[in-house]
Amino acid sequence: MDTIEASTHDFSPAPGFFKRLSVLDWLYAAALLGGVLFALNRYAGYMDIYEKAILLLSAPVFAWLGWNWRAVQPLMAVLAVLSLGSIALYGGTLEAANSRFLLKYLLSSQSAILWMSTLFFLSTLFYAGGFALRSDTGSSIGNKLCWAAVVSGFTGMLVRWYESYLVGADVGHIPVSNLYEVFVLFCLITALFYLYYELHYRTRALGAFVMLIISAAVAFLLWYTVTRNAHEIQPLVPALQSWWMKIHVPANFIGYGTFALAAMVAVAYLLKSHGHLADRLPTLELLDDVMYKSIAVGFAFFTIATILGALWAADAWGGYWSWDPKETWALIVWLNYAAWLHMRLIKGLRGRVAAWWALMGLLVTTFAFLGVNMFLSGLHSYGAL
Repeated sequence: MDTIEASTHDFSPAPGFFKRLSVLDWLYAAALLGGVLFALNRYAGYMDIYEKAILLLSAPVFAWLGWNWRAVQPLMAVLAVLSLGSIALYGGTLEAANSRFLLKYLLSSQSAILWMSTLFFLSTLFYAGGFALRSDTGSSIGNKLCWAAVVSGFTGMLVRWYESYLVGADVGHIPVSNLYEVFVLFCLITALFYLYYELHYRTRALGAFVMLIISAAVAFLLWYTVTRNAHEIQPLVPALQSWWMKIHVPANFIGYGTFALAAMVAVAYLLKSHGHLADRLPTLELLDDVMYKSIAVGFAFFTIATILGALWAADAWGGYWSWDPKETWALIVWLNYAAWLHMRLIKGLRGRVAAWWALMGLLVTTFAFLGVNMFLSGLHSYGAL
C-alpha cells in the first residue's frame, strides 16, 4: 500500500506554468506593464499605431522571457536604474556628457560601449584561461565579466537612444540604424544566447570559443569607431525612418548572432572529434545539440526578419523584392541554413559534415552582414563602410 501511494505521488501532474510563478515574477511583470503604460501616457503623441502596438507587445514578451530565464529579471531592473539615472544626469542637455563625472567616464553611450568592449575582451581572456588551465574560477570570472559587458552595452544603447533626441527631435531614433549600432547589437545578442546556453547545458567550456567571435566583432567596432567617427549620431536616411526598423533589425541580428554562435560551437566539435582537447570539452552529443538549437532559433528569426524586410521594402520602395545585393545574399544565407536543417531533420545529418557546414555558414553570413556593405552597392548602401 505504501508503495502504491508513493508511486501515485511520484506520477502526480506537475503544477501548471502560472502556478509555478512567484510573487517576484508577478511584480516583475507588473513593473513592465507599468513602464509601458507610463511611456504610452507620456509619449503616445509621438507614436503611430504600429509603434504603440510594438510597445504594448514588449511587456508580455519580456515578461515571458523573465519568467523562463530568471536572470533576465535583474538584468532588466539594473538596465532601468542605469538608463533612467543617466537620463536624469543629462538634465535635457547633451553637453552634460562632458561635464558630469558619471556620464563622462561611465554612463554616456560612448563610455558605456567602450566599457562593454573592454569587459568582453577581459571575459574572453578569462574564459580562455579557465579553459586552458582547467580552472573553474577563471571561467566563473569570465561569466561575470560577460554579464557586466551585457549590462554596459545595453545601457549604452538605451542612453544612445535618448541622446539621439537631444541632438534633435527630428534626429531621434532607435539605435539599430548603422554598422556601429548593429555591431554593438550583434555582440550583445550573441553574448546573451551564449549565457543562456551556458546555464541550460551547465558548461562553461564553450566560452573560450564563442567569446572569440564576440571579441572579433568588438575589435572591428573599435577600428570602425576610430577611423570613421562612427559613434557620432547622424539623422536617419528617409528609407530608415520607419517603424519597420524596430522589428526587422533585431530579428535579423538574432539570426546573425545565433549563426555565429553555432559556428564557434562547430569549431569545438571539430576539435573534439579529432581528439584535440577532448577531455576539456563537453560530449559530441551536447555540442551537436547546441549547434542544432542555435541554427534552428537563428533560422526562425532570420525567416521572420526576411519577411519583415520584404514588407518594409514594399512600404518604402513599392516592391517586395528587387534582387538588391543585400536581399540576394540574405536569400543565400536563408537557403544555406534551410538546407542544413533539411539535411539534419530529413536525412539525419550529424558529425563533422554538419559542423563544417555550420562553420562555412559563418563565412556566408559574414559576407551578407559585412561584405555586401564593403564591396557591393544597392538600395541598402546607407550601411556602407
